[in-house]
Amino acid sequence: MHFDDRPDFYRRSRPPYPPDLWQRVRATGLVGPGRLALDLGAGTGQATGPLLAEGMEVVAVEPGGQLAVTLAATHPNAQLLTSRAEDVDLAESAFDLVVAATSIHWMNLDVLLPKIQRWLKPGGRLLVWRNVFGGSSVATTPLRAIVEEIVARRSTPARTGNSEDANATSAKLTSTGLFSIDDICVYPWSIALSADQIRGLFSTFSDWSPEEVNEASEGARSLGAEVVEHYTSWLIVASPTTK
Repeated sequence: MHFDDRPDFYRRSRPPYPPDLWQRVRATGLVGPGRLALDLGAGTGQATGPLLAEGMEVVAVEPGGQLAVTLAATHPNAQLLTSRAEDVDLAESAFDLVVAATSIHWMNLDVLLPKIQRWLKPGGRLLVWRNVFGGSSVATTPLRAIVEEIVARRSTPARTGNSEDANATSAKLTSTGLFSIDDICVYPWSIALSADQIRGLFSTFSDWSPEEVNEASEGARSLGAEVVEHYTSWLIVASPTTK
């Protein structure tokens, strides 16, 4: 629940998903007026807002109370459920799209995937995507070198699994046999960030201490007014296997 302590940071500091990713979402043919989307782990509405802007009806599921309050204030047209995704009870064959935007790694897929399969309409799709800061496919920037040095000094164990890897996530989605993968798309992009923006962004990372956040921010400040950072976004399109 780290994120729930700083909903304003989360809303302001998390960068949006790139236009090419949204173009692929629209290319499913399942986005538009009269369509219904379910946004799991909706945060403050980084996916909910663009889906609403496409004319969709959106049910947003978010367990964090403060994040949910911020989402409701920012996107009052969404139907909000303040709950873990695994705990909600929704109508069968109701949704054209179920999306999980930088959230599915927090969820118990053994519980959730059978539910998602029931919730989707025939022809519906599960879309899973996330932004990855840096990544193996992009050059190491001076700020990224500072970040890697900070992480290397930690005495606590690294995160288990590889939630930032599209193929690893795809394998989890297909492990139950309930879903097959239609498409995996990868989108590299860059953004200019100030030291204050770095501070806000890194404050939303669940495994970063305040001291580490301050060090990253001051490192960015030492590099100039702004630093250009590279991101990789990926999108998985999955179909239920029995619908």
